[in-house]
Amino acid sequence: MKLKTADFHKDIQVKRARGWLEEGKKVKAEIRFYGREITYPELGRKIMSEVIEDLKELGTVEQRPQMEGRTMVMMLAPINAAE
Repeated sequence: MKLKTADFHKDIQVKRARGWLEEGKKVKAEIRFYGREITYPELGRKIMSEVIEDLKELGTVEQRPQMEGRTMVMMLAPINAAE
């Protein structure tokens, strides 16, 4: 995703992640920062927290959102695999 990804497109990505978590697969979520967007990592964390909230019944956060260069990355694991 991008920082300026529309809610509609974010919902599509969350829906796909939901399917993968239901299958027992891990999900890696990324937000790529372009240009001066890199100065607003708090906006990326807000998007990531929305994704976590949407998927909390199916997955747990295995790796908290963190910056890796110009990309913010987090990992979600299915709840069954985390137990």
